[in-house]
Amino acid sequence: MIIKLICIGKTEEEYLKTGIAIYEKRLKHYIHFETIFIPSIKDAKNASPTEIKEREAELLLKHFSKNEYIVLLDEKGTAFRSVEFAEFIQKKMNMGIKNLCFIIGGAYGFAPIIYEKANTKISLSNMTFSHQMIRLFFVEQCYRAFSILKNEPYHNE
Repeated sequence: MIIKLICIGKTEEEYLKTGIAIYEKRLKHYIHFETIFIPSIKDAKNASPTEIKEREAELLLKHFSKNEYIVLLDEKGTAFRSVEFAEFIQKKMNMGIKNLCFIIGGAYGFAPIIYEKANTKISLSNMTFSHQMIRLFFVEQCYRAFSILKNEPYHNE
């Protein structure tokens, strides 16, 4: 299985880049993991939230392939405990899904076309975090999920 994370905009803070790199390196022991950064919309200050979402959707759609299982990281999605997230990933592997694609949208969320293309939505928290922080949280949770599936001591429960 390949897990792909697509993000709008670059990670700017060094401490987040460092943390993300640590967990990406750890993840490579379990799975092929890749992160794709889509550039932030230029001239966004002069655009409405709807226009920004539509322009981001155009860029996102270029990175979708027809055989991917698409998961939006969205505040309205299903919330999982870490063990449940590990079970979610295991079920997708058992189903023979080869490409699992997670998407972190921009500040205004997703355009309707992206919701239509998605297979499901997951919420990482009821709280609001910056999109850059969510990247770190997500990569850590992926690593945690695989350590759970391998019965390794990283996760305590």
